[in-house]
Amino acid sequence: MPLSDLEIARATKLRPIESVASGLGIPESALYRYGPVKAKVDLGWLERQPENPDSKLVLVTAISPTPAGEGKTTTSIGLADGLRRLGMKAALALREPSLGPCFGVKGGATGGGRAQIAPMEEINLHFTGDFHAITAAHNLMAALVDNHLYWGNALGLDESAIAWKRVMDMNDRALRRITLGPEGRGPARESGFDITVASETMAVFCLAESASDLMARLERMVVGRAKNGEWIRAEAFKGVGGMAALLKDALHPNLVQTLEGAPAFVHGGPFANIAHGCNSVIATRAARRLADIVVTEAGFGADLGAEKFLNIKCRSAKLVPGAVVVVATLRALKMHGGVAKADLARADAAAVTRGLPNLKRHLDNMARFGVRCVVAVNRFAGDTPAEFDALASACREWGVEAISCAHWADGGEGALELARKVREMAREKTEFRLLYPDHMPLEEKIKTVATRIYGAAEVAFSETARAKLAQYEKDGFGAFPVCMSKTQYSFSADPERMGAPEGFTLPVRDVRLSAGAGFVVALTGDIMTMPGLPRTPAAERIGLDDDGEIYGIF
Repeated sequence: MPLSDLEIARATKLRPIESVASGLGIPESALYRYGPVKAKVDLGWLERQPENPDSKLVLVTAISPTPAGEGKTTTSIGLADGLRRLGMKAALALREPSLGPCFGVKGGATGGGRAQIAPMEEINLHFTGDFHAITAAHNLMAALVDNHLYWGNALGLDESAIAWKRVMDMNDRALRRITLGPEGRGPARESGFDITVASETMAVFCLAESASDLMARLERMVVGRAKNGEWIRAEAFKGVGGMAALLKDALHPNLVQTLEGAPAFVHGGPFANIAHGCNSVIATRAARRLADIVVTEAGFGADLGAEKFLNIKCRSAKLVPGAVVVVATLRALKMHGGVAKADLARADAAAVTRGLPNLKRHLDNMARFGVRCVVAVNRFAGDTPAEFDALASACREWGVEAISCAHWADGGEGALELARKVREMAREKTEFRLLYPDHMPLEEKIKTVATRIYGAAEVAFSETARAKLAQYEKDGFGAFPVCMSKTQYSFSADPERMGAPEGFTLPVRDVRLSAGAGFVVALTGDIMTMPGLPRTPAAERIGLDDDGEIYGIF
């Protein structure tokens, strides 16, 4: 019986974190240790390090996810290990896992097989406590808002226009709508919870470039509107200092390692289907200062995470990707070609061909940004040469190379061909461009993403969404990029429409202003900012054995 991911990780002897840090030139004095194999790196020390203008940034994204699995994180890790085997000074910059998916569907988010970051069970659960700090900071502001109302509402806050919800880092659909009671002072009001990784505090944390930038962004966050129509920002409640104090330690980026000892900065973790889906700017810049090539990842398919990485994170932080890796599996392509999950073990090159339009659209979308792509085919045991040839021949026609990768089974050795191709691509000059300019109206930005990236024919805005967008434009927020909140399973807002649907109408039911993060969120279809647990959650399989060791994380 093959070893589980957790058993593989525990069977691997990890290097002391001081040794991992030393490989990047980080002295022991700049480390805040969390045990022997994980640490935070002092932000002040990092900010004193010179920029590395020759460092290359590689983005790993994927086709639209399916229950068959794609493996972006696994491929990112295998690629970094492969680059190091080629003698390159490589590092990873990844997101932290959220407890919601760990106990919901995924069970873990630290890679798999021989391509993992470790210690995997600690990273997947509490890690260094960053998400708890973000949760507490966000909820501090919520408590201050309600306390302000209780003591007379001197700011004249319109209770029906309060946008600030509470958050927790767990899937709990029962908390989507709650009633808040003022203990006899005024009427009750309706509110709810979002998951922490969908919160604006998480987005601000991940887009901030320094502690001072974090403070400025926290101050700019809009909590609601006054009865006279004016925006009321977080700074008005005099709690931003407290929020920053709670986030002080969390802001230092976390350093861990792959099973092969490659350094990995793992920091921040907004969802890509309801937030912007990228790790922190601080961690990405830290990795670029210290390594010659940095592998990062954006969540879900390229229509979500990659689009937001390029349109939001790169715009905000002035980053330029040197290459993009689009991850696909033959199993997932067969599902996009109409094969049921139960039948995926059966060889079916024709189904792979039928599923290729999904991959093609993602590649076409990346080309719109002027970035060079390679397709990494994350290999499974049942894959056949005929199935791979169907994919590879189509990619050749499209002018893109497809590379079969075995990093899950063989670690960096199984990703050497991919690493060579990425090294070659990263050395070439890039022609990166944004999808839309800052001055484009917000409605047009949403339509641009919907039509050019998703394949929609039109966008149907609710009256509420259209009125809010007009108000945002009027009040000076029109230059913001848009953060689309959409199902990850389809280009459309319907999760059942796999493949590459086109000509559909994308419904935008509401929009939210994230003034501190610097974007406008567009809520499409039935997407929820507080997910629910599946019928059989991963939590049912996670526990402690008689030796006090965690099991069930995968």
